[in-house]
Amino acid sequence: MAWVWVCTSCCRQLAEAVLPTSTGVGAEERTPLLGLAPASLSPGPSILRGPGTPSWAGFSCPPNGFASSDPLFGGYKEIGLSTGSSSTWGPGATGASWPTAVLLADLEQDARQGECALPRAAPAGLAPLKPEAGQSSSPGLTSCMGARIVAEARTGDSGSAEPELESWLPRCHGGPETPEPRREQPPTAPALPSVMLLNGDCPESLKREERAAEPPRENGLDESEPGEETTGQEVIVIQDTGFSVKILAPGIEPFSLQVSPQEMVQEIHQVLMDREDTCHRTCFSLHLDGNMLDHFSELRSVEGLQEGSVLRVVEEPYTVREARIHVRHVRDLLKSLDPSDAFNGVDCNSLSFLSVFTDGDLGDSGKRKKGLEMDPIDCTPPEYILPGSRERPLCPLQPQNRDWKPLQCLKVLTMSGWNPPPGNRKMHGDLMYLFVITAEDRQVSITASTRGFYLNQSTAYHFNPKPASPRFLSHSLVELLNQISPTFKKNFAVLQKKRVQRHPFERIATPFQVYSWTAPQAEHAMDCVRAEDAYTSRLGYEEHIPGQTRDWNEELQTTRELPRKNLPERLLRERAIFKVHSDFTAAATRGAMAVIDGNVMAINPSEETKMQMFIWNNIFFSLGFDVRDHYKDFGGDVAAYVAPTNDLNGVRTYNAVDVEGLYTLGTVVVDYRGYRVTAQSIIPGILERDQEQSVIYGSIDFGKTVMSHPRYLELLERTSRPLKILRHRVLNDRGEEVELCSSVECKGIIGNDGRHYILDLLRTFPPDLNFLPVPGEMLPEECTRAGFPRAHRHKLCCLRQELVDAFVEHRYLLFMKLAALQLMQQKASKMENPTSLENGDPPSSEPKPEDPLGPEAGSEEEGSSASGLAKVKELAETIASDDGTADPRSREVIRNACKAVGSISCTAFDVRFNPDIFSPGVRFPESCQEEVRDQKQLLKDAAAFLLSCQIPGLVKDCIDHAVLPMDGATLAEVMRQRGINMRYLGKVLDLVLRSPAREQLDHIYKIGIGELITRSAKHIFKTYLQGVELSGLSAAISHFLNCFLSSYPNPVAHLPADELISKKRNRRRRNRPPGAADNTAWAVMTPQELWKNICQEAKNYFGFSLECETVDQAVETYGLQKITLLREISLKTGIQILLKEYSFDSRHKPAFTEEDVLNIFPVVKHVNPKASDAFHFFQSGQAKVQQGFLKEGCELINEALNLFNNVYGAMHVEICACLRLLARLHYIMGDYAEALSNQQKAVLMSERVMGIEHPNTIQEYMHLALYCFASSQLSTALSLLYRARYLTLLVFGEDHPEMALLDNNIGLVLHGVMEYDLSLRFLENALAVSTKYHGPKSLKVALSHHLVARVYESKAEFRSALQHEKEGYTIYKTQLGEDHEKTKESSEYLKCLTQQAVALQRTMNEIYRNGSSANIPPLKFTAPSMASVLEQLNVINGILFIPLSQKDLENLKAEVARRHQLQEAGKNRDKAEEPMATEPEPAGVPEDSASQPQAAKDPSSPGLQG
Repeated sequence: MAWVWVCTSCCRQLAEAVLPTSTGVGAEERTPLLGLAPASLSPGPSILRGPGTPSWAGFSCPPNGFASSDPLFGGYKEIGLSTGSSSTWGPGATGASWPTAVLLADLEQDARQGECALPRAAPAGLAPLKPEAGQSSSPGLTSCMGARIVAEARTGDSGSAEPELESWLPRCHGGPETPEPRREQPPTAPALPSVMLLNGDCPESLKREERAAEPPRENGLDESEPGEETTGQEVIVIQDTGFSVKILAPGIEPFSLQVSPQEMVQEIHQVLMDREDTCHRTCFSLHLDGNMLDHFSELRSVEGLQEGSVLRVVEEPYTVREARIHVRHVRDLLKSLDPSDAFNGVDCNSLSFLSVFTDGDLGDSGKRKKGLEMDPIDCTPPEYILPGSRERPLCPLQPQNRDWKPLQCLKVLTMSGWNPPPGNRKMHGDLMYLFVITAEDRQVSITASTRGFYLNQSTAYHFNPKPASPRFLSHSLVELLNQISPTFKKNFAVLQKKRVQRHPFERIATPFQVYSWTAPQAEHAMDCVRAEDAYTSRLGYEEHIPGQTRDWNEELQTTRELPRKNLPERLLRERAIFKVHSDFTAAATRGAMAVIDGNVMAINPSEETKMQMFIWNNIFFSLGFDVRDHYKDFGGDVAAYVAPTNDLNGVRTYNAVDVEGLYTLGTVVVDYRGYRVTAQSIIPGILERDQEQSVIYGSIDFGKTVMSHPRYLELLERTSRPLKILRHRVLNDRGEEVELCSSVECKGIIGNDGRHYILDLLRTFPPDLNFLPVPGEMLPEECTRAGFPRAHRHKLCCLRQELVDAFVEHRYLLFMKLAALQLMQQKASKMENPTSLENGDPPSSEPKPEDPLGPEAGSEEEGSSASGLAKVKELAETIASDDGTADPRSREVIRNACKAVGSISCTAFDVRFNPDIFSPGVRFPESCQEEVRDQKQLLKDAAAFLLSCQIPGLVKDCIDHAVLPMDGATLAEVMRQRGINMRYLGKVLDLVLRSPAREQLDHIYKIGIGELITRSAKHIFKTYLQGVELSGLSAAISHFLNCFLSSYPNPVAHLPADELISKKRNRRRRNRPPGAADNTAWAVMTPQELWKNICQEAKNYFGFSLECETVDQAVETYGLQKITLLREISLKTGIQILLKEYSFDSRHKPAFTEEDVLNIFPVVKHVNPKASDAFHFFQSGQAKVQQGFLKEGCELINEALNLFNNVYGAMHVEICACLRLLARLHYIMGDYAEALSNQQKAVLMSERVMGIEHPNTIQEYMHLALYCFASSQLSTALSLLYRARYLTLLVFGEDHPEMALLDNNIGLVLHGVMEYDLSLRFLENALAVSTKYHGPKSLKVALSHHLVARVYESKAEFRSALQHEKEGYTIYKTQLGEDHEKTKESSEYLKCLTQQAVALQRTMNEIYRNGSSANIPPLKFTAPSMASVLEQLNVINGILFIPLSQKDLENLKAEVARRHQLQEAGKNRDKAEEPMATEPEPAGVPEDSASQPQAAKDPSSPGLQG
């Protein structure tokens, strides 16, 4: 039985000590967590509390927030944040002795979500803590929860969540580094306020009555004083203060360490393994008064351990395993600054370049106020960044980081060829032999023995295990190397110093691998650990867990079975699910590459390569080919290629619905070297029996034989409402009716473990009739007008889930309006403005009810119709509840409305789809013909809705700049969010071309054309690569890139045979792995042929005619950039190329040689498990911020940050969104240092998780630059803005609406540092771009004119200044009217400019008249003040309110405190009359739309819309 434990600790920093969670021998005596089922499993940092009182992973945080330069234990994949020690598992979670809990603040019930946003509470009877102002703004986790990172120590991948895990073994070697020295601190520091999360079974858990009855205070505590920076709710903290202990380690001075009673002894180990002076030890134990401490005991259970106790570090004897861990750890320390793992895409390392531009850390703004004194700052940007530059260099994308200059400590450290030790040496204690070449070129052989490391007398050819001189035995390999190599000693010390100075976020592993499409030329160094990993079929971490290979299916399913009744349980469950998925994705990716590279034996080796299947590491792999004509009727191999992604989408959807008792397979789809590999976890028992025997639900032959099963129907029925799937009947081959609640292809198999699995979910969603011509069926007029139906290459086209949801919502609105209209007519009252009711018309407002029956929809209508809709709602609810109170006429109204919108029920709105309609081979019984007819109509309407509502809606959003895609990936994301498949890209471009606002859609058109070209090229590249054998790969890829992008007219391919000549050429290679085709057909491709194929593909697949025959024509016609096309094709296909300048336009030599292609990476699609509770907190926080309650919003977002950390670890796109929003809120509330700290983390995280040049990263750079400017770090702000501009130029080019914002920012900062001419170049470019994209009469353009005028004024060129300001004034006057304050301000400024111009003219005349003796009054030229520049920066970035004075801040605090008192008073009133609604709103609502086109940039993370 695996117990699940949690390490708890007192840590200082968001990511401070990343420690392995472990259980050990003593596990049995402890309370099992939550009484888990026997097969429970131990997910990432699991949760444990001392004997008897499991509390929730608690620890408190010392108050002084974290200087971001603090070191942190780096290379672990999983970082888990456990939260507040004061939290309990909530009343009565299990029967153990729980501290009683007091709910101190009303649980905010977010009206929309019905989720309870959990505020503070804590065990009773504890003293209150009033945090100091400084404390409430600690940069890591400022929130109400103390926080600490817990991580599985990992090599390769993170520690496993093994179902049968007996224990979490201590993994002392860790990743590249180990946790950090905590700052030695006096124990008096009060802990941060922590929160207790109650068992919120959220929607129902807290009824209003309970809330009303809740005692507001039990400890007789008063409300906090108005001016205090508390969160307005009384906070009580567990007085579990930390204490300090003294550590005595051999060879260094004793030092003291701050610890917490809940910490485990194990965690002190990890801290010592990361400390600069003790990092070289891995094999030691801690002793107190001569007694050895158990690794897994909590400090508070250790007798005699108290303030000032001395813990002695005692070296333990090595075992083979410990010796290998030690060598691995030393290797990681030596490689800790080396970026090669990130360039090679291994171990979840990825790149970050922020520190190159910030020149170290941003936290120390106090020391670096250089900007204020106006020290000369070099503001000149490189030539290629200036507006109008045509040059697009590639090298600056990955600038050389100074820290990467390798400090060579050793030349070689590798396993010796004399391993393993012979028997007689084993009996002398030899464990293994190492071979080392020092930096001084001395070759030495080292023995690792049970007592430590020493030199032996072996050479490369002669084995002599006797000790060599100096006869020095060292317990640590580092100490031995220090003795024999002075260079090692010096460089290793410097290296460790640098290592601990890096920002933690540069070191933590990401949850999924991010690959870089460019890399510099790197020297290939010997690396014993990599070499060892390459030749084991196991993943690197497996020898460190019991049970060796992982049973992926068992892990994936057991995590889903974890309890989820309250928040702590849900967090634990979601964290375990996320952890196992990220591990599974890494293993599946590695396996898929091994399969294609021919490194795995097939399970059916005698069949031809396309038909082969593989099992590796308990994962089943199949290739994307049509085996046994399975997809013959659907499009053969083409259908077999898309089926896995459709299946994956089905798995995602069923996982998201998360029905208990229904299981899906772990699924990962990997595209590698032109092949598509599907990796799936294995259902227990499936390999022992035939598929025919196993399947008890669904069909294995597309609807000929169909089976059903009552348990499956019951489980799938629960998914049918959220997925809008209709329960329906079909006929099998014997003519019997069979009932299904999914498509016929969906198969149900009961595994040997008794679980109900569903697989083959490729037809979860209804078919897309626009791409599925059915003889005899006519589509609606909207479709035929647009040229549909069009035959597609396969018949598996289905609608996206987002489209189904939007369509149902649209129908619900229609239903409400129809019913309201009929009710009005019944009442004979006139409707003032009857609503148009054709299906095609976009509804006037589309609320987003969680559930189509939610009472929110349609409530935006005004006047009489609003009351009508309210009546309809009431009526619909009455009829649905069927209590007989509704009168027959009303029932008639609802019935008619239901019929009109295609509802399957006649008493309530309920639209669902039958996924089997139009499936080849599926027959329906006679009795269902009417239902089938209705369903066919519904599908036609949905197809029409996509064309008449969604695509025009997308184009309109682009015109309004509500979405601002910047590259192909963000455009695709924006389309998918609206349910538009990529095959409609041609249609979208057609609409853009025909749009009256064609000019304002120029950027969308360019991105769309680029996406169309690179996707078509990718389709061709896929089949092209399948014909290339491994030895010709780089030649083939460089030849393809030359044909695609180089202007050189006839590139010639280099055949691999050039290098080596083989005598026997002909008799080889019978049975080859799939990736080893032996032909050279690829070598004859020409650029003309490739571009002809691309145009053909664009026409066939996307229905769009490209007008270009060569790359140069394409660039000319559509205004594309070759470097952008190179980036897009590389990201789509996984190519990695050498970082250098390519001469694409040379007509004398090809742009690429085979040396320029460095690698080809897999492109991986996988499930992304979500942190649902955290997401609800985030949304509630956003809602609060939008209502103007910044402080409450800030708290909720902080809470969300904690929960996200708890589920995802420290790195994730959603955490990035959280940090960005927190930074913005802190900035608005005037706390620049905090804003800077959070935004710095957001930038680092975006670089690491999304990519160094992802549009989202560009956004983050811009925000960071603003906060740097506000903190007077002017040169940093400029270099960040220049970086953002360079990335934008590379990713898209100059002509993008976002560029206007960027150039305004740059221009303003340059104006601030008095670089007027440079400033004008940027501001005038911004003006031109704004005029193009927003129209010459837009307010943005008026603002741009004003900014330009200010610079001309500073240059004393008043005529130009007047001219620009007049333009601005005219726009304000026509748009806003004479009396608007903007118009008045502009008019005042015009007067002021005129006066200055007149004064200047007078002076000039005076000089002309009187010559040099004239008496000239000094002219006033205004150098801009920093405050005025900052004010303008805030305006252009959409931030409307900055309290610049202390007084404003005090007022805001007082206002917030007054609010909370009001809330206390109104707490017992009905929640409906929200006391806040009557309050004046503070001005600080960030109007974010201008600077944060969130939906486009970072769709996966919820954005803050202004």
